[in-house]
Amino acid sequence: METSIQLAGKVAIITGASRGIGAAIARGFVAHGARVVLAARKIDDLNRLADEIGRDHAHPVACHTGQPAQVAALVASTVERYGAVDILVNNAATNPYFGPLCDIPDAAFEKTFEVNVKGYFVAAREVIRHLRARGGRGAIVNIASVAGLRAAPFQGVYGMTKAAVISLTKTLAAEVGGQGIRVNAIAPGLIETRFAAAIVGNDVLRKMVVDRTPAARHGQPEEIVGAALYLASEAASYVNGHVLVVDGGMTAT
Repeated sequence: METSIQLAGKVAIITGASRGIGAAIARGFVAHGARVVLAARKIDDLNRLADEIGRDHAHPVACHTGQPAQVAALVASTVERYGAVDILVNNAATNPYFGPLCDIPDAAFEKTFEVNVKGYFVAAREVIRHLRARGGRGAIVNIASVAGLRAAPFQGVYGMTKAAVISLTKTLAAEVGGQGIRVNAIAPGLIETRFAAAIVGNDVLRKMVVDRTPAARHGQPEEIVGAALYLASEAASYVNGHVLVVDGGMTAT
């Protein structure tokens, strides 16, 4: 039984891969032997990352994960390029509104759910169909958030979508775990990305989060990579339906 954390010979699709946590996971996966397909809506950012990693190991594909036809094309492109899909990291997310929950515009509400929930479901469904068709084992890692585990003032709809991602993770794990497909989630705390700039870049808000975090700081994208590597690898072969919290201890207090 494989107990080391390595991905040699594995092929992974990583959504939201153009920057932040997604880009860090892509680099980490390749460093541990995987080939990766980088997915996001803007191809230019993906091309830059693919050039950095190396085109032999990284293939960029523009994809809006809220659109089923584009996700089907993403999986087909991966199979054409590398022969199969073994791992999916659902990381693409959006949070277009920061403010009181009841004041969110309808368009922002709908966009948040389209990307953060529908996108995760559609990508997972397409990869599960592929794995079933070829009778292969696989791993899905959904990037959730501590905002899905507790109240999320001023990020209420984002928190709702991340709670839905956690529910999706557990239900899929129960339904497909017996077919050799593991589904787990990571719930990061405050990570310094452009996505979290509204908090990290605000001294008052950042201090509020850091003051209730035992690690006494916010995190970096690279600090999520180890969790993703573990859950995607055969070292986690008996881990299914789990939510791995990586938050510096914030939810422990």
